Amino acid sequence: MKKNPARNVHLKKGPSKLLEEINSSIETDHRLYREDIQGSIAHTKMLANKKIISKNEGNAIVKGLNKILKKIETGKVSFKKELEDIHMNIESLLFKEIGITAGKLHTARSRNDQVVTDFKLWIKNNSKSLDKNIQQLQKNLINVSKKHLNTVLPGYTHLQIAQPISLAHHCLAYVEMFGRDRTRLNDCVNRLNENPLGSAALAGTSFPIDRNLTSKLLGFKKPTVNALDSVSDRDFAVEFIFVLSLLSLHLSRMAEEIIFWANSQFNFIDLPDDLATGSSIMPQKKNPDGAELVRGQSSLIIGNLSSLLIILKGLPLAYSKDLQEDKKLVFKSYDTVILSLKVMNELWLKIKFNSKNMLEAVNKSNATASDLADWIVQELDLSFREAYLLTGKIIAYANNNNKKLKDLSLTELKTFNRNISNSAKKVLSSVESIKNKTSFGGTSPQSVKKTIQYAIKKYL
Repeated sequence: MKKNPARNVHLKKGPSKLLEEINSSIETDHRLYREDIQGSIAHTKMLANKKIISKNEGNAIVKGLNKILKKIETGKVSFKKELEDIHMNIESLLFKEIGITAGKLHTARSRNDQVVTDFKLWIKNNSKSLDKNIQQLQKNLINVSKKHLNTVLPGYTHLQIAQPISLAHHCLAYVEMFGRDRTRLNDCVNRLNENPLGSAALAGTSFPIDRNLTSKLLGFKKPTVNALDSVSDRDFAVEFIFVLSLLSLHLSRMAEEIIFWANSQFNFIDLPDDLATGSSIMPQKKNPDGAELVRGQSSLIIGNLSSLLIILKGLPLAYSKDLQEDKKLVFKSYDTVILSLKVMNELWLKIKFNSKNMLEAVNKSNATASDLADWIVQELDLSFREAYLLTGKIIAYANNNNKKLKDLSLTELKTFNRNISNSAKKVLSSVESIKNKTSFGGTSPQSVKKTIQYAIKKYL
């Protein structure tokens, strides 16, 4: 078929080059070819099962579609822009493959329900790969945690050193973060797992179709309830990009910390050479470009979410061509996130940690001040607010004398309260501070070991 089979014969002229340019989506939706053929095969089998088309016609269509799939995957097909989209391109190829019987395929369906079915199938299929990449990042973080139960790292609030934690504890925070991303992805897939095929243009069809059968053949849990909603619904696309946006936000936060840690003023990590770049004029530079690009690209995904919301906000029911833009936004967001995940996975496999510098950063701070306050509460029977004020006075004294809290002698500490004993000195150690945080979810090695086992069981 040389002409677009979807062009209505009452139109006296074909589309202008300008309309053809803006109307064509094949450059984007060619990625749906597997799902389009999958949906068409299921639809054909249902039509034959319900005797809407003959068994021989159904077999011919299915055989033709499988041949087309093989040709596409072996690079023997060139899609045509004048046919607008993947749906019309495949139908045109089917006419060439089996002749006039191909015209039976579009019985009891519309491009409206066809495209939304393909799109849902694509998200379902590709969510598996997305989940696998997130899981791999969790695995890499857990492996780092196993090796660094006792590696002291500054924990920050307001980007100021707050309390000592272990590197393992820090990594496991991201394991939980990405775990929530995986549950959101699963929820998204569960919600979209309803089959729109058979909704036709917007009103359903007068043919005696079996939507439960096509749902079963395509792996959907059930058919959608309202044909009008089915063809206009893009909530699932919004939710999918939202999941990608929040995931990319988490990757961006991680990238930000890697950038800080690699800074010479921190020097907590050595970046792998193959994931960093040099400078065009400063030969000493080692720039964390991989992490910076992950951080930067998250904004593009968040922008795509905003774009899709804005497209949808003004659309009446049911289908409008504006919806053609949804796939560009979803595909680009997905590709960006997958690449970012691969970069992050590679980084966590190759980063080298400078544990001495991490410990030194903690020791140069008064990060164990809250440990002293806790000791005062437990040992001197003061309220926490009294202990907090007392500790504050001790820190002020240390600062005025150019000392750190851990360097104060017992004699100096006793000037603030004569009941302070030598055991208070022990809690000022960053290593002891970490060991003492034994509460559920805390940073102590024994707590972290339990968290690792929990994470392995839950996520891996």
